[in-house]
Amino acid sequence: MNAASSRSHAIFTLNIETAEQIEGQDSKFKLGKLNLVDLAGSERQSKTEATGDGLKEASKINWSLTALGNVIKALVDNKKGAHVNFRDSQLTRLLQDSLGGNTKTVMIAALSPADYNYEETFSTLRYADRAK
Repeated sequence: MNAASSRSHAIFTLNIETAEQIEGQDSKFKLGKLNLVDLAGSERQSKTEATGDGLKEASKINWSLTALGNVIKALVDNKKGAHVNFRDSQLTRLLQDSLGGNTKTVMIAALSPADYNYEETFSTLRYADRAK
């Protein structure tokens, strides 16, 4: 709904490695990874009136957000050893090693105060609630 939007997700990944050499011992290595992710918003076709390529883009964006939501739900509901399908989208494949296990995740949800966007705002809040 924003004509100036890039209509895409953005992922910036920073890998950090440190090595500590203590005399007479093997080196100790520590690895860290920071993903900064800006997700494109889910938009309803009826509001955006998108057609052609814009409609295809919106559909792919909405699908990747759904796939991410499904992975988050599977991780929350996961029983030991159950399969989590990270292969449904490139987004979930790229974030696979950062979505579970020994990771810390922070989500900031952008909301609209306009009553016109009530449904999208409520949907975003439900999504963030599932992710918590």
